[in-house]
Amino acid sequence: MTATTLFYIFIAILVISFIFDKIIDTLNSKHFDAAIPDELSDVYELDVYKKSQSYKKVNATFSNRTSLFSLLLTLSFFFFDGFKFVDKFSRHYSENTIIIALIFFGVILIGSSLLTLPFSYYKTFVIEEKFGFNKSTKTTFFIDKIKGILMTIVLGGGILSAIIWFYQVTGNQFWIYAWGLVSTFSLLMNLFYSKLIVPLFNKQTPLEEGELKVAIEKYAQKVGFTLDNIFVIDGSKRSTKANAYFSGFGSQKRITLFDTLIKDLEIDEIVAVLAHEVGHYKRKHVVYNFIASNLLTGLTFYLFSLFIDAPLLSDALGVTTPSFHIGLIAFGVLYTPISEITGLLMNILSRKFEYQADNFAKETFNKASLISSLKKLSTNSLSNLTPHPAYVFVHYSHPPLLKRIQNLKNN
Repeated sequence: MTATTLFYIFIAILVISFIFDKIIDTLNSKHFDAAIPDELSDVYELDVYKKSQSYKKVNATFSNRTSLFSLLLTLSFFFFDGFKFVDKFSRHYSENTIIIALIFFGVILIGSSLLTLPFSYYKTFVIEEKFGFNKSTKTTFFIDKIKGILMTIVLGGGILSAIIWFYQVTGNQFWIYAWGLVSTFSLLMNLFYSKLIVPLFNKQTPLEEGELKVAIEKYAQKVGFTLDNIFVIDGSKRSTKANAYFSGFGSQKRITLFDTLIKDLEIDEIVAVLAHEVGHYKRKHVVYNFIASNLLTGLTFYLFSLFIDAPLLSDALGVTTPSFHIGLIAFGVLYTPISEITGLLMNILSRKFEYQADNFAKETFNKASLISSLKKLSTNSLSNLTPHPAYVFVHYSHPPLLKRIQNLKNN
């Protein structure tokens, strides 16, 4: 295979991936005006339903434009030797392999962030603002962006540096050590994400004494779930949308409730949502997800180790000096079809887990409260009640509302 042939394979993968996504998006958009199923007839009032349709259409148009911009930007980088330019720029400042890679990815990260910033701003302060979701100030928005970039530089840069060092020391066996490092980092994030990362962006406070805490503790005691850490996060600082999530293992496990969730739902409905989250823990979904994601990480590193030494990868990107960072870029494109498949499999697994967690909540609490909470959360976020099955299959990590309610009622 020649470098030119590989170059056009890169282009084909990018374009075909884009076309596939647009076909799925188009199928989904044709369902925007579909009749609401009888089981969901009480979710929206007529005026709210019209608002949800408008929200879906505006977001679909915005997504099409941003994804097209991203594709054109990426293709331009390929056709006009963008990687060669950034590589040359990076080598101008250092001869150290790790420093060169850090500068290379730093330039791409900052450049990408600046180019996509207007789209992110428009999404937050025009679209989300128009439909009543945005509560973020411009100051918060820009501080969040800066914090995100700094976190990527510190954490991402540190991990990348270590992986390149492993490669320098161990050669093609680096993937074993890289896998161990990333797995360890992933475990630490699972354990301490809420303590270390979340406070950089949000304020978390223990759930105050009262009827809700009593109801939660009563339920936790009933199902034998030791729960000392129940926190409320100030989600309303940025959005009116509500959520709850479970994190951590063992003594580090905690339930986090958005303040918007507490505002929007009744006590029994909040406990039902929490019962669903406890179901994930009781059914060991956190552990299974951790194992599955880390096995995929190991597979990815192993496959990368097979390609990293190939000068053909660098030649295809117009770079004369083979390097780890150029190999990583090339491999990332080649891996796209595999990542699409593994993404589908992870979504299938995730949807299965969601049904199991729903069933746990139904069996240990009650299905009526969970159903009403799901309906309210869908209403408050203007969720799509009629997604196309193909779109659900490809993109949804959770079953659509109709399927969840049917599962709760029929089993």
